[in-house]
Amino acid sequence: MTRIAGLASNRGRNLLHIDDERPGGASLAVVLSDHDDAPVLEAAADRGIPTETVERRDGEAREAHDRRLVDALAGYDLDLVCLDGYMRILSPEFLDKVPPTLNVHPSLLPAFPGDDAHEQVLDAGVRVTGCTVHVVTETVDDGPIVTQEVVPVYDDDDAAALKRRVLHDAEFAAYPRAIRWFAADRVRIDDGVGTGGPTVSIEGDEAGDFPERRVVSGDRVSELRYGENPHQAAAVYADAGSEATGVVDVPQLNAGAKALSYNNYNDADAALNLIREFDGPAAAVIKHTNPAGCATADTLADAYADALATDAMSAFGGIVGLNRPCDADTAERIVDSFKEVVVAPGYTDAAVEILADEDDLRVLDVGDLDGDVADRLTEKRLAGGRLVQERDGWAPTREDLEVVTETAPTDEQVETMLFAWKVLKHVKSNGIVLADGTETVGVGAGQVSRVDAVRLATMKADEHAEGKDVEGTVLASDAFFPFPDGVERAADAGVEAVIQPGGSVNDDDVIAACNDRGMPMAFTGRRCFRHD
Repeated sequence: MTRIAGLASNRGRNLLHIDDERPGGASLAVVLSDHDDAPVLEAAADRGIPTETVERRDGEAREAHDRRLVDALAGYDLDLVCLDGYMRILSPEFLDKVPPTLNVHPSLLPAFPGDDAHEQVLDAGVRVTGCTVHVVTETVDDGPIVTQEVVPVYDDDDAAALKRRVLHDAEFAAYPRAIRWFAADRVRIDDGVGTGGPTVSIEGDEAGDFPERRVVSGDRVSELRYGENPHQAAAVYADAGSEATGVVDVPQLNAGAKALSYNNYNDADAALNLIREFDGPAAAVIKHTNPAGCATADTLADAYADALATDAMSAFGGIVGLNRPCDADTAERIVDSFKEVVVAPGYTDAAVEILADEDDLRVLDVGDLDGDVADRLTEKRLAGGRLVQERDGWAPTREDLEVVTETAPTDEQVETMLFAWKVLKHVKSNGIVLADGTETVGVGAGQVSRVDAVRLATMKADEHAEGKDVEGTVLASDAFFPFPDGVERAADAGVEAVIQPGGSVNDDDVIAACNDRGMPMAFTGRRCFRHD
């Protein structure tokens, strides 16, 4: 365990935050102040942390005072010293006799040193500031930098507002990070003898998809009418420098229509991500980020008609995604029923004229999808952090499929399996897709039981699909069937082939159930969970 001596002259809020966080298992072994009335001493004592006071005597030399500091800390078996607003310049009498000593300064050094950093920042008119954790040397606000954290500076900031932001958003992030690195023995301090000065290097602090630390920035595109629900405030932000083709800040061709809502953005993004999967003309209708239907066909209009026919009732008020420029024929079919958004890589003039007549329909042009770029990484915000992962860009080919049943799928069934899997990637788990040819027939989304997802997909196919039903379909499952009941129910409903990842301890039982019914099944070896 890394044992820290904290030195502060006033409140010591960073030290108390470090005690709360215990970064890397580190703990405050002692808190020392040069003022016996410093609030940090009482706060530390209340937490059971030993305290020391070493005030500077009248006329006492700095070096003599520093020797008394060393003596006061001598019995605490320390690994690190952390300063937090300690208003004394430390000499080699202290620095050479204690473990590495760190300080946090409220600016991005070497800019704005001194005790009025916030005022300097505001006077300079800079747009970002932050904090710096550095190794302490005899020179004030100098020494090699361990880490920094950035925060914005706004036009209406005063010094007090900026101080609060830097403390909570920068110092409370950077100081624990630096201590965590020291606790993991990842910090190397080179005294720089003969090389121009000391330096710091951090083991593993390297670039890549998942770097040790990230700087996330965004520019507000607009404030939205509300969030997911009318009582929630919301805004949409664009990632500065992103080259991804997306729905953020793209032209809305019918400017007189209502602006996009929070849910519109979310669903339009889901629609675009789905239709990206296909090379041929493709259309999808999205509700609550799940596909109500999806299809590919020889023409865009036919693809849309086939997608809508999967579940026209659920598609009411949905978002339409197209991977070809929308033509008049497709536009006529779209306005046949209420939709909220159309997302496409362009529109003919005739299509715009048709779509623009609908007051509540937003028409988004995302531009050419040839060579389309999607963000490689996806994020999910958590309380106190975020999950980051690679986007699921994998879909099986014929060669990836392992046929595990006595009966092999036909070429047509294999084609449908591959289509269904691409749709399934965009269905919330537990997810089931029923497909015939290259169109969906039923979708079972977001069930906590896989057999319930099968039941839902077959029910929707029988009760909601128009001009198609379960009979003869291929079933795709986003994860393995833990028991045979899922494929048994599917077969009883009319499913004739299955694609799934495999990998259950009961795979043999599931395969036997398919063999008993003469139903081909292929394993992909990979699942495609989606939980957002």
